[in-house]
This record gives sequence, structure tokens and C-alpha cells, in this order.
Amino acid sequence: MPAIHPSSIPVYIISKGRWESRMTHRALLEMGVAHKVVIEPQEYDQYASVIPAHMLLALPFSNLGLGSIPARNWVWEHSIAAGAERHWIMDDNIAGFERWQLNKRILVSDGTIFKVIESFVGRYTNVALSGLNYSMFLPRKSKHPPYYKNTRIYSCILIKNDIPYRWRGRYNEDTDLSIRALKDGWCTILFNAFLAKKAATMTMKGGNTDELYQGDGRLKMAQSLVAQHPDVTKITWKWGRWQHSVDYRPFKTNKLRLKPGVVIPQGIDNHGMKIIQVGPNKNKEQRGA
Repeated sequence: MPAIHPSSIPVYIISKGRWESRMTHRALLEMGVAHKVVIEPQEYDQYASVIPAHMLLALPFSNLGLGSIPARNWVWEHSIAAGAERHWIMDDNIAGFERWQLNKRILVSDGTIFKVIESFVGRYTNVALSGLNYSMFLPRKSKHPPYYKNTRIYSCILIKNDIPYRWRGRYNEDTDLSIRALKDGWCTILFNAFLAKKAATMTMKGGNTDELYQGDGRLKMAQSLVAQHPDVTKITWKWGRWQHSVDYRPFKTNKLRLKPGVVIPQGIDNHGMKIIQVGPNKNKEQRGA
């Protein structure tokens, strides 16, 4: 299938121990989105047995015990070396992508949604991070705006390459990166119009499950973020486990800044997307194309 996401912005999936499931890779492959799967060298043969070699990038290190942080920073530098202004970095446990419309989550069939996001954030000079909200966080019988501004960006992230940060620490790296950018006056955009069907943390083997989340890993994660950002973060007990809680209200005043000469178009532009019925029961499944 030809790539449906012809863009200078590269797409990377960080993966470890999940060559059998390879959920995000399967989803992007079905959508025709060109991407690279970034893996550790000791797992190359396993991944190469199910993914074409030209889609694999082997890291120059392995088993550092630091979660995905070194891989994420390696990807950042790789995208800069490729001349990209931004890059997508995705977790490897995303089953698919959806469009949220009229309180329905509609499965998408190509990569247009990524180009829409790239076009939207490209209007502004100060969007450090943007990304897709999780399907699980948007119940059907609730109202949501097309996007939230100045909050955390998780798991499926479009990063501006020239922001003065890199991934750090061992836990909650996406929350930490979001907070650091917001504290310096940058903006983030979390899209509700487009969603990622991400598997819940600790429901799949591989990834960070074994290295970070077992035992008291949840508490350590929360404590680590509080140590980094005690002014806006606290530890809470939710859903039968320790969680961090971040107060994003101080960042409400971070304003989006249009690039010089950019004119926001009037009306609705669906970028060629349309909704079609799939399957014999029209009430059960819809797909956006």
C-alpha cells in the first residue's frame, strides 16, 4: 500500500518485547502511514521476522534499565539529522486511531488525521508538543472541545525539534516534558477531534511493564514527578493505586502565537475526509476515510 501520509515529518514507534503484538505498527501499516519501528539490537531478529527490514531502526544500545528515555532521545536526534522540523513518536500499544465526531468514535482508514494536526500546529510559532487524546478518556455521552490547550501530551506525540529540552529521568517522562515546556511559556495541544486507541498501562507484556511498573513502581513514578515539579504536582490514591496529580491551571495564560502572515481560513475543511459505512450492520461500525 502506498504511503497516505506524504510528509517531511517522520513517524517513529518505540518498541521493546512486542514483536508478536506490534499493535501500533499494524495500525499504521493498515492506514498506509510510513513509519519506522525503533528497537534494541538484541531483538532485531525477532522483529525482522515480522517487519520488513527497511522499516526497522536498531538502537546503538540495549537494556540500560532506563525505560524508553534513551531511545526517545536517540529518535529526536535521528529526526534532526534527517532535516525534520518535528517528529512523531508513538508507543507500541496503540490498536488504532479514530475521529471523534457527533459523539461517535469513528475508526480512520488513512493518515490524513496526522496531516491535519501537523497543518494546525504549523500555524503557530510556540506549540512545543501536540498529540492525540486516548479513546478511553472520551465517553460517548459527554461533550468535549476539538482540543485541550496547555495540558499533558501522552504516547502519541508530535514534537517540535528545536525546543530546548530532551527526555529525562526514568518515570513519567511525557508528563515531565509537557510541564517543562509549559513552565517556559510554550503551548501544548491535546486533540480530541482525533484519538488513539491505546491499551491501558500494564495490560500488555513487554514495553516498560517489566522494567518500571512492577511492585511499587507506580508510587515511585508519582514520587519522581513530585520531586521534579513539587509546585504543581502531588501524589493521590485513585483506582486502587498511587497516581500523580498535576495542576495545569497555572498554564492557562500561555497563548498561541500565529506565525507572521498566517490567515486562519473560514468555514469547515474536512481535508477530504468522509464517513462511510462498513459491514452489513450500518449501526455497528463506521469508518472515516
